[in-house]
Amino acid sequence: MSAADDHPDRRPDTDPTSQSTHEQPDHHYSMEKPAMSYIHESLARTLLSERLEEAHDLRRGHQLALARRKSRRAERAALQARLVLARSL
Repeated sequence: MSAADDHPDRRPDTDPTSQSTHEQPDHHYSMEKPAMSYIHESLARTLLSERLEEAHDLRRGHQLALARRKSRRAERAALQARLVLARSL
């Protein structure tokens, strides 16, 4: 009787040339992955920050243009009101 037959938890010997269906990942690649991941995250963060800044600048310009239009409209309304008042006197 062999040692594998004596112990119920032991598996019988399998062919050492057969490969498991659950292969271990390449350790060299997995060691480099965090550095590459950090570079990609850093680049994505930088690009996102630039896009947000550009959007903020565009919004600020749009709000400035709206404010100028409203100011001109208010000046025209004030001028019209003065003309109406002057005609009534």
